Amino acid sequence: MSVEIVVLSDRDNRLMKRKELKLILKNASLGLKTREAIELVAKQHNVDVEKIVPIALGSSKGNVDLNATFHIYDEKGLVNKIPRYRKLRLLEKSERRKILEDEKASKLKAKQASAEKKGKKQKNQLKRRRN
Repeated sequence: MSVEIVVLSDRDNRLMKRKELKLILKNASLGLKTREAIELVAKQHNVDVEKIVPIALGSSKGNVDLNATFHIYDEKGLVNKIPRYRKLRLLEKSERRKILEDEKASKLKAKQASAEKKGKKQKNQLKRRRN
């Protein structure tokens, strides 16, 4: 089955320097991945894949069409200003999980280091009080 793209609205947001698209992707909810949807939109609008950010992809029960919202930014640098969770959504699950685990580990190490410093200070204060 081929995916057909129907444009519901194509709005140019000059303040945010982006184009906001609302689309229906016909016959797409049967296994279309987010990355594939981005590539379809990029191909149709002749835009670089890295400038496109998916906002919403969803379908209703019993329907094979996907309702989608995409933002196409004018410059690559503006894509870096989107919220972190949207950037993480663009990554594959394994990459996303690795990044989150690395961040948790670094936070835990920092917390342990500060606890050790705090513990040493408290020991020194107790020694001073005893003397």
